[in-house]
Amino acid sequence: MAQIVKRTYKYRFYPTPEQAEELTRTFGCVRLVYNKALEERTRAYRLEGRKISYVQSSAVLTGWKRTKDFAFLNEVSSVPLQQALRHLQAAFTNFFARRAKYPVFKARKRSRQSAEYTRSAFRWREGKITLATMGGPLDIVWSRPLPASAEPSTLTVSRDAAGRWFISLLVEEKIAPLPPARTVVGVDVGITVLATLSTGEKILSPGHKRAERKKLAKVQRALARKVKGSRNRAKAKLAVARFHARIVDRRQDHLHKVTTRLVRENQVIAVEDLAVRAMVKNRSLARAISDASWRELRRMLEYKAAWYGREVLVADRWFPSSKMCSTCGAVQQSMPLNVRTWGCACGASHDRDVNAAKNILAAGLAERRNACGAGVRPQRDSSLAGGWQ
Repeated sequence: MAQIVKRTYKYRFYPTPEQAEELTRTFGCVRLVYNKALEERTRAYRLEGRKISYVQSSAVLTGWKRTKDFAFLNEVSSVPLQQALRHLQAAFTNFFARRAKYPVFKARKRSRQSAEYTRSAFRWREGKITLATMGGPLDIVWSRPLPASAEPSTLTVSRDAAGRWFISLLVEEKIAPLPPARTVVGVDVGITVLATLSTGEKILSPGHKRAERKKLAKVQRALARKVKGSRNRAKAKLAVARFHARIVDRRQDHLHKVTTRLVRENQVIAVEDLAVRAMVKNRSLARAISDASWRELRRMLEYKAAWYGREVLVADRWFPSSKMCSTCGAVQQSMPLNVRTWGCACGASHDRDVNAAKNILAAGLAERRNACGAGVRPQRDSSLAGGWQ
């Protein structure tokens, strides 16, 4: 049965000099309102022990607009300013629910500037978008069509560190589930090999070649030599940002292709619950782990599976997938990273990653059976090096 989901479509656009100036001014006002509201809420809580709600912050914003020092806030659309207060309210809600850290101030030189507009602050007509306070529509490159009869409810305008302008449209879309598939697969992620499947297939990581890292180092050295505050430094900084943007785009494109294929071909996908935040603290592997983007791979798998009627199973992070024989279940005492193939006492010979993927699939299916009231979850045994039996 088809379901209605909220989906974001992102496009690049090219503003006129006047539009760019207007949007830049809006970004600055959004940042100012957010920071001043955060400062006021922090002061009230620390000095007076009281909390300030969104409604109270909105009333304070109205007062700021009436003062001489902040009268310029009236020159931009009021909707992005109100949305900034709503985002701050959401940040505090997540903080008090212990889902996030305390909100931080927005920096003027942050890599991405953005402003959010609700339906009352833009006009959508005949495939053209005109923002409030602007006389003409934005020059958008429609790289892919919006769903038929889609009506954007919210849009976000942003500019990244590379100077590129983007517009993200939030629409409601009806997505039909894919036909049921008969296959299930376990996925073991890695560095050189992005994903190893329980079928034995290995999907290589698009990790950046040594020559590309050399080019990046070259432009970074050029930036370091420039005088701070000079125009040449600004140009060099932009060159570094564009290089990083190309890397990010290529990585995202590869992850989308891999996850879409896995979701289309398999009814059940089992992955491992990895503590990526802790793993990147290893200075020797931090860059390689970050480049592989394991967390983003899992995120894409989960939301695409929810869209198309698939299931993602997550194996416990302490499950010894690499040290356990997928044939007999015996757990090895140790398994150094440099060991890529090994043999078990039962006579089975294993590729380290393929064996891990098979075990992840078995563990995920066992977890699902246990949740349904059948099967038994493997028990931990502290006497074993792997902690499981």
